[in-house]
Amino acid sequence: MLYFITGGAGFIGSHLSETLLGQGHDIVSIDNFNDYYDVKLKKRNCKTVEEYANKSNRKFIMYQGDIRDKNLIDEIFGNHKIDAVVSLAANAGVRPSIDNPLFYVDVNLIGLTNLLEACRIHKVRSFVFVSSSSVYGNNKKVPFSESDPVDHPISPYAATKKAGELLCHTYHSLYDINMACLRYFTVYGPRQRPDLAINKFTRLLLEDKPIPMFGDGTTARDYTYVSDIVDGTIKSLNYVLDRNKSIYDIFNLGGSHPISLKELINVIAETVKKEPKIDQLPMQPGDVNITYSDYSHAKEILNYEPKVRIEEGIQKFVEWYQNDK
Repeated sequence: MLYFITGGAGFIGSHLSETLLGQGHDIVSIDNFNDYYDVKLKKRNCKTVEEYANKSNRKFIMYQGDIRDKNLIDEIFGNHKIDAVVSLAANAGVRPSIDNPLFYVDVNLIGLTNLLEACRIHKVRSFVFVSSSSVYGNNKKVPFSESDPVDHPISPYAATKKAGELLCHTYHSLYDINMACLRYFTVYGPRQRPDLAINKFTRLLLEDKPIPMFGDGTTARDYTYVSDIVDGTIKSLNYVLDRNKSIYDIFNLGGSHPISLKELINVIAETVKKEPKIDQLPMQPGDVNITYSDYSHAKEILNYEPKVRIEEGIQKFVEWYQNDK
């Protein structure tokens, strides 16, 4: 199989590419290598995947470009016989989306539509769209289920992800493209973006600096280790590749064990053997109180079952972080 992965130089995209290469597949990817975080980290991710592809004797081709570039996307689809697409590339982050909503709408929706149009034109019939748990907003019912209403997002980022799911449904209905929309729940692990909580808190603890804690520490997140996310994503790819079925489906990919912000800080502090210094700050606009996945639908359809608990995952991350210096 040949898979087209957008955002392939990022944290999740590089792990997904490596795993698929290890399973004997070929990868074509695109990334714009923007400066949302240190470009050197993305280039290093890309180099790691390239080296793995060479060892595995598989094809890995990386295009540097933007998913909004219609001509480039059309060229990629024209040059390669793509079997399925994983749409990871997007502007991420709740808080930055509040500061720059037009940019988020442009990248996350125009870029996605370019990909869907290319699938229509080049008859690619299998598509995985990476959505987000943020679509649930401040859902009062926990755990969150795919059947819950998601009509009240509280950030532009979340709104673009909900809109993306609707665009995918439109192209499924009109053009018989099999679609899986994956609502990722707070992914962490080696190569995680430096602005995300676990990476940031680890760095600050090791540098004996105070940790910013927004709110009273009771907000909770359903952290999901990257290997579990990759496993669920590949299972969803296999699902949409079944041309004997007409598929549009939405899946929660989470760990189903939320941990409070205060507990998370303590787990990391215990792992690195440091005493945390807390800088308590007001809650940030757009932040939700809790994310909590009900992944029973993904378990039933995809046989998805997360394996890495938070304590083990933090240990793995810290080991990577300390060895990566």
